[in-house]
Amino acid sequence: MDITLRPHDDHTNGWSAILPPRRAHATLRQKLDADWLIIGAGYAGLAAARRLAHNRPNERIVVLEAGEAGDNASGRNSGFAIDVPHNVGSSTAELEKAVNYKRLMKAGIAWLDGIVRERGIQCDWSEKGKYHCAAAPQLAETLLRQHAQELTTLGEPYEWLEQAELARRLGTSFFHAGIYTPGCILLNPAALTRGLADSLPDNVTLFENSAVTRLERGRMIFASTDHGAVSARQLILANNGSASQLPGFERQMFNVASYASLTRPLTAQQRARIGDVEEWGVTPANAVSGATMRYTRDHRLLIRQQFDFTPGMRVDERVRGRIREQHKEVFLARFPELGDVAMEHFWMGFFSITRNGAPRWGKIEPNVFAAVGCNGVGIAKQTIAGVTLADLACGVENELIADMLELGAPSRLPPRPFLDVGVKAYLAKERWVGRQEY
Repeated sequence: MDITLRPHDDHTNGWSAILPPRRAHATLRQKLDADWLIIGAGYAGLAAARRLAHNRPNERIVVLEAGEAGDNASGRNSGFAIDVPHNVGSSTAELEKAVNYKRLMKAGIAWLDGIVRERGIQCDWSEKGKYHCAAAPQLAETLLRQHAQELTTLGEPYEWLEQAELARRLGTSFFHAGIYTPGCILLNPAALTRGLADSLPDNVTLFENSAVTRLERGRMIFASTDHGAVSARQLILANNGSASQLPGFERQMFNVASYASLTRPLTAQQRARIGDVEEWGVTPANAVSGATMRYTRDHRLLIRQQFDFTPGMRVDERVRGRIREQHKEVFLARFPELGDVAMEHFWMGFFSITRNGAPRWGKIEPNVFAAVGCNGVGIAKQTIAGVTLADLACGVENELIADMLELGAPSRLPPRPFLDVGVKAYLAKERWVGRQEY
């Protein structure tokens, strides 16, 4: 079938813009035969490629990436490798599988930590933990208290922090209360994705700027691009939102856009106004209405806020302009004393959501495997999804495969236009429930 749905790249990713220039891997311009074809060079695809290379060192693995590593969705997130599950909106569905997610996410971080150290990947890898915060007292007493109870049940260390202590650590008195957990890793996601892509084993060949335009599945896999083609015995789909158009994935996930702004580095004088605090990361009690925030190692502030339903994975420039202004308001609500700090970068990224929070993971056909439907916060989750998928495909024992299977499968979505109405209504409800988090 022809492949037409792919994310629109606005070429404005702030995380990669602050890095040194990188030379992309070659575009596919030939016909190749391979043992394995992986579509997508994000966290799942790169982890699967690396694990396959270990499991099958004498087999040829080809990875096709529509854009460039670091400028795809994996390089556009907020840069949190999260180790424990938490609520994203007002829903606590992920917490129902907390034990499984805990094992998986910690394993994903450990896997990445080993590669970052072994390969010397410079991505500002920082063991600073994270704060999960609420501005509204009622959300602190509901969602945050429930999160604290779950952490206690899991045996995970945490600190409950009231407004004054949060203000001292974060430099803002915006939040009523928060929970600090020490195991989260903060990083530059574009730098990490670049480093993973540029350090793949010798039997893996990555082609960038090589979007698949036609895919045929059968006894053999055939994938065509604008300038080349690959035939392979086995296929791994790690293309997340773009997978929704493929047979076998209909009405299982929908795509949303998220937006981020990154300031210029704060001057010494500006840093002094907020207490010259250390690097930190904040996730909001309600991510749909609140803002995910980072204070980076090089003294920049990041705001990621606003979600939009984007089935075509494109966003009108008028919408982008409105959200840019919205981010300035969100920033000043938290840091009114930093009105002279300029926003240097603004960008968007797309990710996929399933109705019940379960990923689309596992064996799809005898020679087709998938790790898609990330539901956000995917650095650790999608990394271990790729590792375990490669083991499943190769018949290698891995106790974490049982945890992945325990997460279940996506529940079926309604057809459009009912889906459009339902998603927009859900987002509107979440914004209303968490309106004080804005």
